[in-house]
Amino acid sequence: MKLATSVPDFTIRSAIVDDCTQILSFIQELADYEKLGHEVVATPETLKETLFGEKAYAEVTIGEYQGKAIGYSLFFHNFSTFTGRPGIYLEDIYVQPSMRGKGYGKLMLAYIAKLAVQRNCTRVEWSVLDWNEPSIQFYRSIGAAPMDGWTVQRLDGSELTDFAQQFK
Repeated sequence: MKLATSVPDFTIRSAIVDDCTQILSFIQELADYEKLGHEVVATPETLKETLFGEKAYAEVTIGEYQGKAIGYSLFFHNFSTFTGRPGIYLEDIYVQPSMRGKGYGKLMLAYIAKLAVQRNCTRVEWSVLDWNEPSIQFYRSIGAAPMDGWTVQRLDGSELTDFAQQFK
């Protein structure tokens, strides 16, 4: 799938397996921006397996300007027990710094919103680092609201494997 947009020379397309190296490059750029580059352990091979293997765990779109990849989004379905319907969780949305402020990220996010509506999802959710004021301001400008009262929890690494052993 490749879609023309209202911005001249900017298209959004579904990623293909040959994009794994580019996707990883975007992941690393985003992680570096978030000061978390040291946490990236993904490889093109793990992305190939998890995004394009027998079970695809997420979907990826690539934003292209004049045929050159300048950003990406990675998302997957979650589920709301309260509504009894699926939602979309946006794990990453990234546009290279030199290409920001031109509407590309907004179009990429609007496309995900459109997918959510088409798929009868009740929401699109994502996380943003509390210091990332430019992104927070952008999200407020499109009508997104913070989920006050909720705190993200994570279990990973040795804590994850240790706790998993408690199931007998």
